[in-house]
Amino acid sequence: MLGSGFQNIFKIPELKRRIIYTFALLSVYRVGVHVPAPGIDSAALASFFARAKGTLLGLFDMFSGGALERLSVFALGIMPYISASIILQLLTVVIPHLDRLSKEGEHGRKKITQYTRYGTVVLSIIQGFGISMGLESMTSPGGAPVVVLPGWQFRLMTVITLTAGTAFIMWLGEQITERGIGNGISLIIFAGIVARMPTAIGNTFRLISTGEMGIFSILVLVVLMVVVVGFIIFVEQGQRRIPVQYAKRVVGRRMYGGQSTHLPLKINTSGVIPPIFASSIIMFPATLASFIRIPWMQNVASAMRPGNVLYELLFVGFIFFFCYFYTAVTFNPVDVADNMKKQGGYIPGIRPGKRTADYIDRVLTRITLGGAIYVSAVCVLPSILISKFNVPFYFGGTALLIVVGVAIDTVAQIESHMLTRHYEGFLKKGAARVKGRY
Repeated sequence: MLGSGFQNIFKIPELKRRIIYTFALLSVYRVGVHVPAPGIDSAALASFFARAKGTLLGLFDMFSGGALERLSVFALGIMPYISASIILQLLTVVIPHLDRLSKEGEHGRKKITQYTRYGTVVLSIIQGFGISMGLESMTSPGGAPVVVLPGWQFRLMTVITLTAGTAFIMWLGEQITERGIGNGISLIIFAGIVARMPTAIGNTFRLISTGEMGIFSILVLVVLMVVVVGFIIFVEQGQRRIPVQYAKRVVGRRMYGGQSTHLPLKINTSGVIPPIFASSIIMFPATLASFIRIPWMQNVASAMRPGNVLYELLFVGFIFFFCYFYTAVTFNPVDVADNMKKQGGYIPGIRPGKRTADYIDRVLTRITLGGAIYVSAVCVLPSILISKFNVPFYFGGTALLIVVGVAIDTVAQIESHMLTRHYEGFLKKGAARVKGRY
């Protein structure tokens, strides 16, 4: 049913135009990833990044689609925009003005988007200056400096280049969201992660040809990958539906309400934010150690490498913490209960008001535990596959959660466009029939 529906995608002119537009802008982004920033010794930088895996630089490079490793004009990627969005979302809880804007509908959303853009530029300037300072202290394993001519001229040029690159990516993402298909920012991250797949496949075939991996091992790995992806899709679409009943109301001569509905609570309410935050905190010592050569710091960094027991325990602990913290920040049971009460809704067997808020909070706490266990399992999977089974590529973790989540969202939007087109056609045919009778 689904396959036959998608065969008709390119028969719908508007949907076809949106998909082509999306692919065109994503192609522009991928071309920009390969345009280097001025003043850098590319060979020395590549040598430095070869030993920087497992640090924050490696994490940022994944989100930038390899642009940071090349120090292209898109080296900062879309991370400043994501950081600004998260910061504003957290500030909404503590700043009344932002809280009021978030409840003002379209006008408030546009205002918050404008603040997010300003925050993106500010963070890009700060991060660009920090990267320029860090680059001047970097050397390749052979001792060659990464920056050809260090100084304020290089720093200023780097800040301008990287900030302009991030602003351009932000514009690309907004254009894709408005005129293309899917969420533009998410698709840009998706494209950067998926772009590494050909390299991973090439490494796998190379290991098969040299006899380091057998055909049976590859088949088992493929089956495992399919099972994991299916499990992620199942959980990401999973909901705990709380039944809600609306009382009947008489307005004038008409009666409203009386219908039954439900309040959907996602199992993974916090999305990919917990593993991103957890990775950033744990990888910080390793990032410092790559710049500062102090023996005790090197020992701490080596103990905090992926695959070590201490790293995995801390990683899971931080994921659990941020799952509960971010869910508490973004979902307020008290507000949900108050809105439900104002609209005449109630949960059968639960009193409206505080009892309803307590019940929703209790249910949310329980399903968040399941969501935290699920996210932890997916994020620990790559370390197990690489350290125990010598898998030649990174499978699982934050990258897989993002890829599957974006794919589900994009497919849902494509289906929505197809259904809209179908209903429009039905209405037009019906109108033509009615018109033909008179």
